[in-house]
Amino acid sequence: MAAKAGFLRRVRDALLWAAVAFVAGSVLSVLAMRWVPPVTSAFMLGSVVAAWRSGDLDYRVDYRWTPYARISRHAKLAVIAAEDQKFAFHPGFDFESIDEAIRDRERGKRLRGASTISQQVAKNLFLWKGQNFVRKGLEAWFTLWIELLWPKRRILEVYLNVAEFGPGIYGVGAAAPRFFRKEPARLSRGEAALLAAVLPNPRRFRVQRPSAYVLGRQAWIVGQMNALGGAAYIREVERN
Repeated sequence: MAAKAGFLRRVRDALLWAAVAFVAGSVLSVLAMRWVPPVTSAFMLGSVVAAWRSGDLDYRVDYRWTPYARISRHAKLAVIAAEDQKFAFHPGFDFESIDEAIRDRERGKRLRGASTISQQVAKNLFLWKGQNFVRKGLEAWFTLWIELLWPKRRILEVYLNVAEFGPGIYGVGAAAPRFFRKEPARLSRGEAALLAAVLPNPRRFRVQRPSAYVLGRQAWIVGQMNALGGAAYIREVERN
């Protein structure tokens, strides 16, 4: 009995220290990235591994960190208009959209996403693709700390740098020269809206050969950018 009790105590202590290490490591990682540009992300690494497993040994990630000040205001507003129009005001989670998504599911409608930009930064940087309770729980954990430790401006800056705009093309620093042969600071309203239009599925939707759906979504995003108030909305983001 004594041996069994000692074993259980060691297991308990090991689990406790593992939990402490996870909490400390994850919080320190989030805090460091408030100032340090990410060298890569979990999604980028995952895409490389997936390509190699499929036999595509020539697959490469195109990722170039671009500071906030060198990104077009149109690009900032376009991704907000497309992905998370309450970004400047919510605490990391859009509870109203989550409730609507749950009600749609209960009515038998197709499950739609309700992830905020903050949640997308959390999963892109730290987690893996897929849908399960463990991953969603970790996404909420990292989102909480991102919102607590980063200003909204930093969250938007990181999102614009790690979002995938085409197969292997991560961030506006890679997407702008690849698709439009210009720097991110010079993206027009229409070009920024076209980039944002493919975000729901950049492996299916194309910037270079946009489908009628993508073009329609681009036009909708431009309309939403106007409705949000343009520069005034971005100033609101930068105040938080």
